[in-house]
Amino acid sequence: MADRRSRRRLHPAAWWLWALGLGTAATRTSNPLLLGLLLAVSAYVVAVCRPDTPWARSYAAFLKLALAVLVVRIVFVVVLGSPIPGTHVLVTLPEVPLPHWAQGIRLGGAVTAEGLLFAFYDALRLATLLVCVGAANALASPSRLLKTLPDALYETGVAVVVAMTFAPNLVADVHRLRAARRLRGRPDRGLRGLLQVGLPVLEGALERSVALAAAMDARGYGRTADVAAPVRRTTAALTLGGLLGVCAGTYGLLTAAGGTYGLPVLLAGVVAALAGLRLGGRRSPRTRYRPDRWTPRACLVAASGVAVAALLVVAASADPAVLHPGVVPLTAPALPLWPAAAVLIGLLPAFVSEEPS
Repeated sequence: MADRRSRRRLHPAAWWLWALGLGTAATRTSNPLLLGLLLAVSAYVVAVCRPDTPWARSYAAFLKLALAVLVVRIVFVVVLGSPIPGTHVLVTLPEVPLPHWAQGIRLGGAVTAEGLLFAFYDALRLATLLVCVGAANALASPSRLLKTLPDALYETGVAVVVAMTFAPNLVADVHRLRAARRLRGRPDRGLRGLLQVGLPVLEGALERSVALAAAMDARGYGRTADVAAPVRRTTAALTLGGLLGVCAGTYGLLTAAGGTYGLPVLLAGVVAALAGLRLGGRRSPRTRYRPDRWTPRACLVAASGVAVAALLVVAASADPAVLHPGVVPLTAPALPLWPAAAVLIGLLPAFVSEEPS
């Protein structure tokens, strides 16, 4: 088993690129059939490739969060109404009169099938994006991902990794303490069980925080090297200018008027930002022990996610009506064949992530 897990140690950035590719594809469509296919693809890859580690168990928490998003969105539509006009009234709730300054908002009233369906499509897109992020958290080790960051982003990366690992460790502690209480014949559910489990969980989180702070101090975290003032100013100018260029180029690509200058400005901004990060890395001299390498399998995993995103973007531009089915009038969504085949490319990591023996 240990040898099998070691052969599956892909570059963590490959898993994130794969998951973000699926998430980008989810943002390009509101077709529930395609979104359901994206959910199935991510779930299958996680079930096949997920390692046996505490942080890998966070996928279930993201599934519950996605389900909560669906429920909350539909409840809001039922209570506050929907701007989508509809003729199929499912139920009529008592409407609460509101003052004149609250025009445009209503409480209660008619609940239509068109409004509920539109809210479901919209919430399912966000839920799919959350599940894709959860797949990346379950497949990529946060500590290994930290080692791959540029030196200039090391301190920010440490903060992000600590935040990402807090929730999985908290969930693992809750499961461990509840199992221990069940073995002792003590209640582990309800308010009483929650109160008796909550204190040890918080105590464990505090102990991990103290141990993490001591380990970071022992490893010289936060200590920087002396860099000449011109290099610091050049680094700040390149990084800030690059980020502004990325924002301006992205805005240009999203608007019709900026289609001519969007891509060149975006590329120039990316180059400037990378140069600034390269120079900024001089302030954080550190070495990497057994750095992760980009193997052909890792490149295939990342390329599969990028391909899914690119093909869905093309499909959304070529035939937006199929990827965004309407709800007025009520019609059953159709499954477009070649976008669905493009989504199935995301299954590639399930077959190439493990190196053949």
